[in-house]
Amino acid sequence: MKALVLGGGSMKGAFQVGVIQAVLENGFEPEMVYGISVGALNATFLANEAGKQHEENNAINWQVAGRKLLEFWIKNITQPQDISTLRSRVMLGMNTLMSRFDGIVDPSPLHQLIRKHLKDEHLTGTPVKTKVGAVNMESGEIKYVDTKDPDFINFVYASSSIPMLMPAVEIGQQLYLDGGLREVAPIRQAIEDGATDIVLIACHSPLLYQPEGMNARNLISLIERVRDITVNQIVNSNILWAESYVDRSILRGKPMTLTVIRPSAPLYLDLQHFSSDDISRLVIEGYRAGTESIIKSEKVQ
Repeated sequence: MKALVLGGGSMKGAFQVGVIQAVLENGFEPEMVYGISVGALNATFLANEAGKQHEENNAINWQVAGRKLLEFWIKNITQPQDISTLRSRVMLGMNTLMSRFDGIVDPSPLHQLIRKHLKDEHLTGTPVKTKVGAVNMESGEIKYVDTKDPDFINFVYASSSIPMLMPAVEIGQQLYLDGGLREVAPIRQAIEDGATDIVLIACHSPLLYQPEGMNARNLISLIERVRDITVNQIVNSNILWAESYVDRSILRGKPMTLTVIRPSAPLYLDLQHFSSDDISRLVIEGYRAGTESIIKSEKVQ
């Protein structure tokens, strides 16, 4: 089973979009797509497009699906306000004091964007096995759901809800947040579900980005930095585990293949100040990284 595994990375997900385009152009046709955080958003968009094409043509053109995802980012994610809006300091203070804290920013713009471009019938009818993950804040466990789940879109919201910055999402009287709290690259779940030929696209390099002159007294900057440090460590652990598991697959008599594509150097994007040029830059970097990885693998073969 061919699986496309998409890791988290907030707006660095633009890099992931570029890699996806390169991989799909090269002929990779996933039967399974798994996503966490921004990877959940990208995975859901691909599943939606696959469902739409399957309904219309009884077939999937993955190159077109990749281009549609790229167009979605370029046209709709051009500035921070497209994703979230900063809450007023007065309301933030009052809600915090009264134990009604619901995030420093309001992610309604992102939720509206998701709802506008996704159709329930395309998701439930998609022939591609698709799962996203979010963390239950009470149990601390990560939960994966597929497109048949009636709360699937809410889990996409939750998976992309950055702790502290954004509010937890209530699903079935339980609160859920970003799946990246437990797993940044959901490859373990893909393997458990039968994936044998895997392309994993991460948004973080093996090395941690080191900011210059970071203002640790700026709460949003501090939260972003803590998240970067944590996420970088988790994704490295996820990938090391996956590489070790796949290496031993021959001994188990069930050979597997794993292609990991990630930035060679840390990516940078300021969540508080970015433009369409920044998004385009990351998309191009991703496309280049994806193409270079494909060329390298062809030479090895």
